[in-house]
Formats: sequence, structure tokens, C-alpha cells
Amino acid sequence: MDRQFDGQLGFLASVNVLILVAALMFVGGSFINLFNFQSMGAQVPELGLLSLGVMLAMISGNGGIDLSGIALANLSGVVAVLLVPFVVSPEAAPSAYTFSFALVALSTGLVGGMVNGVLVGYAGLTPIIATLGTQLLFTGIAVGLTGGSARTLGYIVPMDDFGNMPFWGIPLPFALFVAVAAIIAVVLRFSSFGKRLFLLGSNPTAAFFAGIPVRRMLFHTYTLAGVLASIAGFIIAARTSSVKWDYGTSYVLVAILVVVMAGVRPAGGYGRVICVVLSAIALQMLSSLFNFMNISNFFRDCAWGVLLLLFLASARIDLTPYRRVRS
Repeated sequence: MDRQFDGQLGFLASVNVLILVAALMFVGGSFINLFNFQSMGAQVPELGLLSLGVMLAMISGNGGIDLSGIALANLSGVVAVLLVPFVVSPEAAPSAYTFSFALVALSTGLVGGMVNGVLVGYAGLTPIIATLGTQLLFTGIAVGLTGGSARTLGYIVPMDDFGNMPFWGIPLPFALFVAVAAIIAVVLRFSSFGKRLFLLGSNPTAAFFAGIPVRRMLFHTYTLAGVLASIAGFIIAARTSSVKWDYGTSYVLVAILVVVMAGVRPAGGYGRVICVVLSAIALQMLSSLFNFMNISNFFRDCAWGVLLLLFLASARIDLTPYRRVRS
């Protein structure tokens, strides 16, 4: 097993433990009660799924990044809440409504991801510019469809139960997040797509001469990131029973922080899903700790920015002469 990844995994595990210790010192046992853990577990998937999309884009190299995740997540919820009532009534068939809502949200994310994939993969646009443009596009569409106001779903039992009712003490959104993360880890580790993606990010010239279809790989990567964003959009709608175009505006910054903190370098070529999961959990616990301590959201955003700069700076320091990619 690669020492660098062992070190990153140990570092993130230590960070989680240190946050728990700090929470016990500053706010006491109320932080580690079951209800608070369930609350944090229900919130982690939103950020975690968006971070997985950013991770995939970064692994692809060439300055890969996806800034449109939360905008696409919000748009997915908006489109679903507007279209699905024309197909099935939430009062008459709540289960069918929930299934249809998820299907429409996923379809919206798929289309949005394909737009990013075409712009980055086939049009050859710089990822940060392309996804910044689609972020504004998706946000603008969501604002236009809703008039800038929130849309409430109402109390839909299957959807609300999924978002807010733990099963055997485990929040269902968190269970879904872990399942999706595990699937992505398996795909990156064992599939030809994963091996090609790592090669593309670490050495695009070698990938080209090896016959790897670079454009198609980038298209599929950003399409997958869009689907992950739409899953986050469904979870947001289920958990809050509403959708709004500007939900989670700080998630763009925090998702990048999660990925960089997990050891996925902007240069591309390698990354590990378990590290992204632990990084997302650590930042969610830290955010919850700030809430317990009544620390301003403005300070929290400032703290995220400082941490991001620190980790980006540390990523420039190469302490190992050789790295081997892992998923």
C-alpha cells in the first residue's frame, strides 16, 4: 500500500479525532449525542457528493474542476418540483411522486453534466471557465423558473422519511452517500475507466499515444459529476422539503477544500475516495462545532478560505520522490 495514501488516511482520521476531542472540551457531551451525529450524517452527503464530482474532475488533470455542482443540484430540484406534479400527484401517490422526483432530478443532472462534458471534452474549453459559465447558466435557469423564490414540496411521507428518518439509527442519505462512494471507489480502482482516468490526469501525452479517447473520457467524467450533483439535489429537497436556486452557495468553496484536504492535487492523476469521505465528515463536524459555539457564518467561510489556501500551499511541497495512484 502506498505510503503517501497511508499518511493521508492517517492524517484525516487524526483530524476527525481531534475535532471530536475539541468538541468535548469546548461544548461538552451534547456534541456527541446520537441526535447530533444523525443530524451531521444527514448533512454530509450534500457536500460529500459534490466533492466526489470535484475529485473526478481534478483527477482528469489539465486543471480539471467542476464549479457548477451546487448550481446543478439546485436546478435538478427545481426542475423536478415543477415538472413532476404534472405527471403524478404527491397527495394521491406519494411513493410514485418520490420516485418520479428522483428520476427527473437525475435526468436533469445527466443533461447538465453532459453540457459540461461537451464544453470541456469536445469543445476544449478550460474547465474552470467552462464550469463557471455553466454555474451561472444553471443558476439563471433556476431563477427564471422560480422567479427567485423558494418552492416548498409540502409533507410527502416517503420523501420526508428518506431525508429525515434514520433507519436503525443511520440516516438514509448518509447510507446512500456511502454506497455511491463505494461504487465510485470500485470503478476507479478496478475498471478500465478508472485506470484510463488516472493515466489521463498524470500524463495526458502518454494517454493520447496509448490510444485513450481523451475527449470521450473527459465527457464521461463531467457527465458523472453532473449525476452526482443531481443526487445531492434530491437529498437536499428530501431533507429540507423545499428547493431554492441559491441553496448552499458556499458549497463550491467547501467542496474544493474537501478534495484538496483529501490529498487530491489540482495537477491531477491520483486520488482516493475514502480520503474524500473522511475529509467531508471532518469539515461537517467542524461546521457543527462552530454552530454549537455560536460562531458567525462569516467567520466559518473565512476559516474555509484560510484552510484551502494552506492546503493548496502544502500541496506544492513534494516530500516523496515517487507516488503511486490509488482509488
